[in-house]
Amino acid sequence: MNNEQVIKTLNKLLQGQYMGIHAFENFIKKLDDNSALRTRFITIQKDLKQHADLLSERIQQLHGTPETSEGVIGKIQLSISEMADHSADEKEILKHAIKGENLYGVKMTEKLVRDKLDEKSLDLVHEILNKQREHVDYFKSELHTN
Repeated sequence: MNNEQVIKTLNKLLQGQYMGIHAFENFIKKLDDNSALRTRFITIQKDLKQHADLLSERIQQLHGTPETSEGVIGKIQLSISEMADHSADEKEILKHAIKGENLYGVKMTEKLVRDKLDEKSLDLVHEILNKQREHVDYFKSELHTN
């Protein structure tokens, strides 16, 4: 496995984590201070920050330089998303969170890493994916209980 390819792949995943961190920042701003969902979203955002730290550390272990933002494409996608959705309705926010975490967080990550990571990096990514799947399960259960 080529270290440059592993670093490049991990950096793409890292940029995705930054996108998620910023998306959750926007969700958190929209939710009422006393909302249980807001509190949970803050915890999930902390998870995403921890994932970013773990990916950065792994990239450095491989002698690479970690990305420090979501990148140009990520910023554009985030801006479009912010313009399109001004809803503060918890159900709508949950739907956006499900889409973001499931489609961009889980499915795109699975596709991106296929045959592109060494075993140690792949183990790390699987830990991150498992946590993201837990987030999606939580969002879905919240959506169906409210």
